[in-house]
Amino acid sequence: MTPEPDSMQPWLSLKRLFLIIVTALVGLVLVQSLLSSWNEPQVASQLQLYQTDLLLEGSVWKGEGLPEDQWPAIRAGLLGKDPVASAKEQYEEVREGAVEGMDRWRSQTAPADSLADETNAGKPLTRRLQTALEQQQALIHRLDLRLGLMDAYQGQPEAALERWKQVRDSDTALAPVVRTADTLVRFWQDGDVLPEDEAWLEQALNGWFKYRALDQLYQVEGRGNDGSLANDRRAQLQAQEQETAQAKLVKLALVGALPTLGAIVGIGLIIWLVAQRVLRGSQSVLRQNAGRGWEIPWTGETVWQVLIVGFFFVGQILLPLVLGGLGFSSGSLSSRGRAIFSLVYYLLMAAGSLAVLWWSIRPYRPVPKEMFSLKPSRSGLLWGLGGYFVAVPLMFGVALLNQQIWQGQGGSNPLLQTVLEEQDGVALLVFFLTAAIAAPIFEEFLFRGFLLPSLTRYVSVGWAIALSALIFAAAHLSLSEVLPLTLLGAVLGFVYTRSRTLISPMVLHSAWNSATMLGLFVLGG
Repeated sequence: MTPEPDSMQPWLSLKRLFLIIVTALVGLVLVQSLLSSWNEPQVASQLQLYQTDLLLEGSVWKGEGLPEDQWPAIRAGLLGKDPVASAKEQYEEVREGAVEGMDRWRSQTAPADSLADETNAGKPLTRRLQTALEQQQALIHRLDLRLGLMDAYQGQPEAALERWKQVRDSDTALAPVVRTADTLVRFWQDGDVLPEDEAWLEQALNGWFKYRALDQLYQVEGRGNDGSLANDRRAQLQAQEQETAQAKLVKLALVGALPTLGAIVGIGLIIWLVAQRVLRGSQSVLRQNAGRGWEIPWTGETVWQVLIVGFFFVGQILLPLVLGGLGFSSGSLSSRGRAIFSLVYYLLMAAGSLAVLWWSIRPYRPVPKEMFSLKPSRSGLLWGLGGYFVAVPLMFGVALLNQQIWQGQGGSNPLLQTVLEEQDGVALLVFFLTAAIAAPIFEEFLFRGFLLPSLTRYVSVGWAIALSALIFAAAHLSLSEVLPLTLLGAVLGFVYTRSRTLISPMVLHSAWNSATMLGLFVLGG
């Protein structure tokens, strides 16, 4: 490139000073966001319990319509030998993780040792930490209600009563939870039923746990003067539970079978790719376009400008400030309003980032060949779909490792929890469009279309894939997601460098997000 004229030097100096200031501000926000996710719970633990609840609800089905000699084997294959014991173990693990998290957070405010300065003792909790502690304590109380119902089902009413009484007598339990615990204690200990108990349990509990509590209520009522009516209601409850259980088994099969099938296909594809690499060497599919970079005319300063100003500053600082100043907030909106707000926010962030990208590289037009290519082709589609199946077993393995590292902490994308709990169909559709269409198009355009090729000016293609994947992962602002998203970003980058079209990583990214969202719909719905 030719030297800049002297008249441009003051402008360049001001621009670099601006970039330095913005970088410092963005760095502060990023570090704070990542550190704040350190002790936040992952959605993975919630997903685990949702799947466990499906297991419990499906476990009561008696296999009506199936051959009696085949149902036990089918049931064992789907649910295991003792689904209630397995579910109880899962709940105990989540409870133990919540208790450990609370102990860890409390230790952050305790003195380092017995000789510590007395002024450290009793150090007040930050508002964020206090909120996290309250949420985990509430989770533990809810888990104890359910664990008690499993204890009672397994013929251990003393253990169940002990759990419920601790919740009932707790100073930190929320009023609805205390009321539910007191109701359960009356059923199992005193044999006492109040007129409003049935309606309350319908509201306070759900799934298998609601049926167990209502079944006990009708049993207690059946011992009274109106036993025939209570027995009829109990029979109706059991019939309703059978109908529900059959539907839950279908959900459970979908949630378990489809990812497993995808992993099997992925493992087979990995074996084929490795075998072909060994047998065909440089002519193998994996070596297609290997080592081919891009002729990039712009410097690292342009890359820095696009990422820091276009993506992080606009998306994480400027846009929230502008929307907040205009009075726009998702906090007071309905579920549909929150979904639409999320989509509009994402589109505005994408528009701002891409505008900075266009403004930054416009002096270098036309852009290098094969950059930002969206040429549809059979090869590009196959690379995208193949990359998805390869990513499935790899991500499963990393998820297991990640769980050992973070033990249910480290934060998660807040959209996942929102979708998991959402019941409105229109809102779910909008969330799906955001995750499965808007996100893949924008993020692949920025991270694979611009960032990865730009890095090949300074490092090899392999290192460019790795660095762009790490930046892609860090941009999601959750510590627990850094490792899995770095792996996913690496697969996306590998697919793009081999296919030389953004269609491939967009297809892969869309398939991954779509499968994740559909899994959440099934579990949460």
